[in-house]
Amino acid sequence: MEEPPGATEVVDSVLSALADPTRRQLLDMLAARGEATATTLAERLPVSRQAVVKHLAVLETAGLVSGGRVGREVRYAVRPAALDATARWMASLAAFWDRRLENIKRVAEAAERDSSSTRPE
Repeated sequence: MEEPPGATEVVDSVLSALADPTRRQLLDMLAARGEATATTLAERLPVSRQAVVKHLAVLETAGLVSGGRVGREVRYAVRPAALDATARWMASLAAFWDRRLENIKRVAEAAERDSSSTRPE
């Protein structure tokens, strides 16, 4: 399957960002709330607001969230496009392994049939 230009970098960036449990938790919280400020998110986590802002910056760089100003606040929301690209890559990888496993199964079953048909009775 041919990937669009930059797709590998997007997937790498998403997987790297999601490797941290706090960032995954932030993403879950934003998905549930729709949008929130760093202060609101920090109230629900055992980390400082500054740490939340740093985590949000990583998620934003990966294209997973976007921050927009509303007055003096910056409100963050989930951007699904990067997750969609990563999900497509994972589905493609899963399909590849499914085909490989099906081929292994076919070869093993053929070998078993050949073995049982050539055995002396």
